[in-house]
Amino acid sequence: MKNILLAVTGGIAAYKAIDLTSKLTQAGYDVRVMLTAHAQEFVPPLSFQAISRNPVYTDTFLEQNPAEIQHITLGDWADAVIVAPATANMIAKLSHGMADDIVSTTILATVAPKWIAPAMNVHMYENPRVQENMETLKQDGYHFIEPGEGFLACGYVAKGRMAEPTEIIAALEQPAHVRTDNYFTNKKVLITAGTTIEEIDPVRYVANRASGKMGYAIAAALVTYGAEVTLVSGPTYITPPEGVTFVSVTSAQEMFEAVVERYAHQDIVFKTAAVSDYTPVTKFAHKVKKQEGNLTVEFKRSKDILKYLGDHKQHQKLVGFAAETHDIAHYAQGKLTRKNADVIIANNVGDLSIGFNSNENEVTMYFKDGEVQPLAKAGKAELAYQILNALESRWHV
Repeated sequence: MKNILLAVTGGIAAYKAIDLTSKLTQAGYDVRVMLTAHAQEFVPPLSFQAISRNPVYTDTFLEQNPAEIQHITLGDWADAVIVAPATANMIAKLSHGMADDIVSTTILATVAPKWIAPAMNVHMYENPRVQENMETLKQDGYHFIEPGEGFLACGYVAKGRMAEPTEIIAALEQPAHVRTDNYFTNKKVLITAGTTIEEIDPVRYVANRASGKMGYAIAAALVTYGAEVTLVSGPTYITPPEGVTFVSVTSAQEMFEAVVERYAHQDIVFKTAAVSDYTPVTKFAHKVKKQEGNLTVEFKRSKDILKYLGDHKQHQKLVGFAAETHDIAHYAQGKLTRKNADVIIANNVGDLSIGFNSNENEVTMYFKDGEVQPLAKAGKAELAYQILNALESRWHV
């Protein structure tokens, strides 16, 4: 699935569609956007054009290429269609087969899978006619991404908020059918993600290039599988997935304490965070001023979180990650033994296309029974499901 056709309709949540376009593009999708006339009252086409680097479609009769019939070509191009936000009006149109604008016309003309992310006032959402229209679309094969509860533009605090972009992407990449006996359902799962920061003085610190994207993708996928997810994260620029218990930390020591405090109650731990191996012996209270000659900063080993978890493992399943630049199999298998993990997932961060901050990854899973399973290069959200499915096939009983 590569080509995403995003339909934006006229609700205040249309501003979220700009962020959704950005996150889809960052995840490696080719995104084209359609806007209804009412959507353009909230967000301008230029914003989507700048982010997607594709034309934006606003009028059925504004044929940009005379050799094509625009709404047919768009529908054929799309691997999937997302309507976000989907207003009660657009849901009604689609359920009754109406085609009077670029969005409804194109959606009726495509056979691509369709996802609907409703956003509206809670009373509108609960209105029997709206519910009936949504049920009709579900029977026709449309996938719905449930709105969340929270503060609505009308002032109510209730259900009706459009799902967050990360939730929409996770739903898009979720396997079509999740078994009701899925291994992860109701499991308590803790994930560490991101980098850690070790301060030298109030201005300077030591960190690494980990973005947290892989850990956040696994957290989002686990939520869709029904797990109770705790995400312990160092500093990142990513919005935590909806549905997780989020714990923000900064240093390796803070991450160690947050994980150890919760470890006994977990069923599974994914340690994806790239934790600093060393931390300064002394943190200077004031900025270290520039002076002649070299500066030497003494470092000590920070606590090894994965080894602690392996040494104190009781009933938990322990999944570690190894970011390597060479001799990947050797280091991953050694880590598997030393840390008493159930599986180590390794990748080559020396390859910039799958390294830190990349939107794609390619990993190899090393299991304690000696089995090795490579997973081909894919977007990190998609790869998260592949990892979970590989684990589920071994752990499910």
